[in-house]
Amino acid sequence: MHAKMIGAAMRNKGGLNTLVVLVILLLGGIPASPATAANDIRRDATVIAVEQVNPSVVNIATETIIEQRDWYEELFRRYYGAPGRQQKSLNLGSGVIIDEEGYIVTNFHVVRRASRIQVKLWDGREFEAEPVVATETSDVALLKIRSKPGDKFKAIKFADDDDLLLGETVLALGNPFGLGNSVSKGILSSKNRRPATGGEPLNLEDWLQTDAAINPGNSGGPLVNLRGELIGLNVAVFREQNGEGLGFSIPVKQVSLAVARFFTPEVTDSLWFGGQVKNRSGQWLVSTVQPSSPAAGAGLKEGDRLVQVNGRAPGSLIALNRMLVAGADRQARLTVQRGSENLNLTVRMMPFEDMIQQKLGLTLLEPNAQTARQLGVNPGDGLYIENVEADGPAGLAQLQKGFIITGIDRIKAREIRIVGERLSSSKRGDPITLNLIVPRRVGNFVEFRQGTVEVKVR
Repeated sequence: MHAKMIGAAMRNKGGLNTLVVLVILLLGGIPASPATAANDIRRDATVIAVEQVNPSVVNIATETIIEQRDWYEELFRRYYGAPGRQQKSLNLGSGVIIDEEGYIVTNFHVVRRASRIQVKLWDGREFEAEPVVATETSDVALLKIRSKPGDKFKAIKFADDDDLLLGETVLALGNPFGLGNSVSKGILSSKNRRPATGGEPLNLEDWLQTDAAINPGNSGGPLVNLRGELIGLNVAVFREQNGEGLGFSIPVKQVSLAVARFFTPEVTDSLWFGGQVKNRSGQWLVSTVQPSSPAAGAGLKEGDRLVQVNGRAPGSLIALNRMLVAGADRQARLTVQRGSENLNLTVRMMPFEDMIQQKLGLTLLEPNAQTARQLGVNPGDGLYIENVEADGPAGLAQLQKGFIITGIDRIKAREIRIVGERLSSSKRGDPITLNLIVPRRVGNFVEFRQGTVEVKVR
């Protein structure tokens, strides 16, 4: 029967085409071809977002050296220089690349007190990283990958600060334990409930809440929307007894504020500029200007649109900051748009050492390891007072050369930059509380007493 049908078809005009159709029908129809990338039903918005974000997610491994001391060992360390016992502590977390030059944001608690930081990328490459700056109140830290000159990395895109939809699908990504990237999916079940006060650590009321699982080791990884944009930085999962886990993330608004503060002349170069700039829809807008600062003195105002720095348009926040500090005389020429008017301003930045001298009347020194040991402190635990102006605020408060400042307004004074940043927002007459270690000679020994003093800013 089949042979007769084929023969009849061949005798007809156009028999070859008919033959092909008959053969296909006899074999069971047109075979299905593999789905292309464009019409593959599996390639939904979730898959596309994950593919877009994965190269920006890193694993972070830290090593911390912890010195264990009892009173007996402390006595020998102070008077005979004997080292204390040391123990290594290892910690794992995640992070996300925010700039192609290798800058990473993660949680401060992931890298706190780390002696060594190593990052592993999604493709298996491993690099050492160094901490740049962090804020305890926001729990955000900035790291920089140590790579070869010219190396570029895939950076994540930030969502707009308030572009959050209650109930929208969100993805929590991380690279826990360095085994490879992980993804969990859920919805945004709560936005941050209150604005930050500026002086308090973030808590549950400040975070985003999601039912996307935030697994161990995912702290510091990104929470993204289906456009692959960063909307939060994963912090923790809260579990009640016999209950489901609730995931929490730092909102992108808080992350953006921290990053904007990180890339300022104050943080990168210990220069007092006094203004902060944010990118809004591709435009560089001045968000804050400190009264009596160099930026205010130059005429910069909140709401100004920064068009050029030293004759060039900045392409990124990092590039903008580098342009500001590029001048050898610490000057920067700014072109700003205010309303319909273009203005040319010149700002001259002030080193923190000069600003501290101006406001407190003292000179500070960051002690190296040897000096710190002689002073009875660990490196980074305090700042040495090298000189005091007799009639200045510090002199009137009876501060003396040789005292050690360990804190300013309840913030640990690890660097001159920290003291400078705190003083930069102070006004004439404001009280500043300093925590001190005061050396006092007793016979052949020197004892160190702790205390506090209030100094009025001039």
